[in-house]
Amino acid sequence: MTSPAKRFVLEQLSRAGVSLDPDAADVAIRDERLYDRVLREGTLGLGESYMDGWWEAKPLDAFLFKLASARIQDAFPRDLPLLWSIVRGRLFNLQRLRAREVGEKHYDIGNDLYAAMLDPRMVYSCGYWAQADTLEAAQEAKLDLICRKIGLQPGMSVLDIGSGWGGLLNFAAERYGVTGLGVTVSGEQAALANQRAGSLPVETRLMDYATLEGQFDRIVSVGMFEHVGYKNYPAFLEKVRRLLKPDGLFLLHSIGGNHSATHGDPWTEKYIFPNGMLPSIAQIGAAAEGRFVMEDWHNFGADYDRTLMAWLANFEAAWPALSARYDERFRRMWRFYLSVSAALFRARQINLWQIVFSPWGVPGGYRRVG
Repeated sequence: MTSPAKRFVLEQLSRAGVSLDPDAADVAIRDERLYDRVLREGTLGLGESYMDGWWEAKPLDAFLFKLASARIQDAFPRDLPLLWSIVRGRLFNLQRLRAREVGEKHYDIGNDLYAAMLDPRMVYSCGYWAQADTLEAAQEAKLDLICRKIGLQPGMSVLDIGSGWGGLLNFAAERYGVTGLGVTVSGEQAALANQRAGSLPVETRLMDYATLEGQFDRIVSVGMFEHVGYKNYPAFLEKVRRLLKPDGLFLLHSIGGNHSATHGDPWTEKYIFPNGMLPSIAQIGAAAEGRFVMEDWHNFGADYDRTLMAWLANFEAAWPALSARYDERFRRMWRFYLSVSAALFRARQINLWQIVFSPWGVPGGYRRVG
């Protein structure tokens, strides 16, 4: 006899066009407990059950894309992990209370992993594929796009908030002759970034952006705003405004959602980005109001799908070497993370935005590049 949970889940899979026919299956169920688990625990149960080997899908990203495109999550009742995520987001400001947690639990897990997965500059954000055929070319194109959007000139000072392994600052110093300061909450990133900078006039500090002082000609933040939290968007932009010279430009590069949210995804929060959440257009606009003039807003979120699939290919190719440090459950976790992210971008449920702000408006108007 089919349980109500199994019947419901199978109905949703059918609505998404997912086949369980053994001869042409999109997904293979290895453990019948999956149905109750997914209904009870939502996305947390879906991701953890994959990590536990309860189901298989090849290719995983294509299966997850079918689920995302059909928006089957909207048909599921609110589960306890999701409700707890909502409550935590409303009651606490964990992005400030635990500002360094994401650095310790995600970015510090191993430079060997990121070196194997990313391009040679170790850029951990969306590439720009408009005229690129390789991951390395897409990341170089993205870095140059940022530099041109903020009008870098020799001698300028650049602040990178959430600077990672220093790829952007190194590129800007090499190609545009600027000096740079990067800040990160990851000790592993800071150490390797300073090592990779060599003799370039750039420095990376292990510190919280909120404690930084000074003024800069240009400020960028690439792939960091997703860790700021909705309660802190106004304070973040106010801090940037104080750090930016009156005639400066600020470029914000961030993943964004189609709806305003006050919490993250339970599985992603637990395993990938603690306390992370995606901003919306409305939330960014409200936080920027009275602080900045929005000069340009560029969405190239579809390029993140291709970037993530390139990272996944690199990760799988490097697994024989990485397996000495990471176990099989980590492999499945990381594969799920990259695949579900690619699926969501492919389904256009999430986006990648580059927004250029000025304090008072560029005299004569800002000229779009890219």
